[in-house]
Amino acid sequence: MQHTALNILSDKITALSESQTIAMAKKGRELAAQGFDIINLSFGEPDFQTPQYIKDAAKDAIDDGFTFYTPVPGFPALRQAIADKFKRDNNLDYSPENIVVSTGAKQSIANAVMCLVNPGDEVIIFSPYWVSYEEIVKLAEGIPVPLQGRLENDFKVTPEQLEKAITSNTKVVMYSSPCNPTGSVFDEEELLAIAKVLEKHPQVYIIADEIYEYINFGGKHASMASFDFIKDRVITVNGFSKGYAMTGWRVGYIAAHKDIATACEKMQSQITSGTCSIAQKAAHAALLGGNESALEMRDAYRRRRDLVLDIMQGIPGFKTNVPTGAFYIFPDVSYYFGKSCNGNIISSALDLSLYLLTDAHVALVSGEAFGAPQCIRFSYATSDDKLIEALRRIKESLAKLQ
Repeated sequence: MQHTALNILSDKITALSESQTIAMAKKGRELAAQGFDIINLSFGEPDFQTPQYIKDAAKDAIDDGFTFYTPVPGFPALRQAIADKFKRDNNLDYSPENIVVSTGAKQSIANAVMCLVNPGDEVIIFSPYWVSYEEIVKLAEGIPVPLQGRLENDFKVTPEQLEKAITSNTKVVMYSSPCNPTGSVFDEEELLAIAKVLEKHPQVYIIADEIYEYINFGGKHASMASFDFIKDRVITVNGFSKGYAMTGWRVGYIAAHKDIATACEKMQSQITSGTCSIAQKAAHAALLGGNESALEMRDAYRRRRDLVLDIMQGIPGFKTNVPTGAFYIFPDVSYYFGKSCNGNIISSALDLSLYLLTDAHVALVSGEAFGAPQCIRFSYATSDDKLIEALRRIKESLAKLQ
């Protein structure tokens, strides 16, 4: 009998969408391999090197023989350092038993969703959202409920919207701040208003993705868990990939009520066990070294944001907010829908992103992947020269569309 993917693979995997950020980066690499000069603005990855003191700690860990299995939730000194970080940076009191270290923040989010969501549970996702949120909820057999923030409100969901969206089946609310893909940041007053809505619904838990915490241009970072009346229902997700330029090291973590942390540890014990021992040692050094390098990178991102926004003012049809965090710009590009070039009709943001990849040789990500089909995500985590050249090419290609 001849097998095909349609009859041997599980329903879960056949229903799962490929990450659009990874897919677009893959298309860009394929064109680059053919000899095209591709500028990749599709990936959410810092272009900075991991700070040297963190690399040195990893080398020392290898030389010292730190090459054995670690406890599933992370080795104790790292979990204590994470708890200390929460106190230092967020004024949150956690102990190591509240911390679970995972192989990247994506696993941290997946652990939390799998431990909280039953089949048929609704998960409200503030939209635009990071591409993997919806697919992770589907894997847990939950029902994703995107809640759309409007461009005019900096893409932020309002408390009134949230109140209307909550039903008796709502189990989790998920959001990121600073946000991927919009760069929007909830301040303390805005989070408090949302927390007061959630206070009235004790069956609802909150997954707060704070992976871009240090890349915040607007002031002090605010955490949902800072409100005592809701803290025990908040799972705070963070990690080292963005703030410390440690994407390839794959270290993330949660802070949560002990019962949830224990459940996530149990889940992880059956999937990956503890994350890489060397990467954990590097992460430990990152925390002990403070956040000076993270703040230097933040200042560079802010300067690049201003550069890109300034150039975009000269591109017709782009409507955007002013991001106050992360390293993305997320313009509404619907102005170009219905236009065409040489028979190539632009019907969607996906069409436009593919057109710009093939005509301008710039890789971007369509907003469909983020719950905003009228937008395209630009990452400005690259050099000034590449940003200037990419935007020159984009402006030139868009001018061909009539």
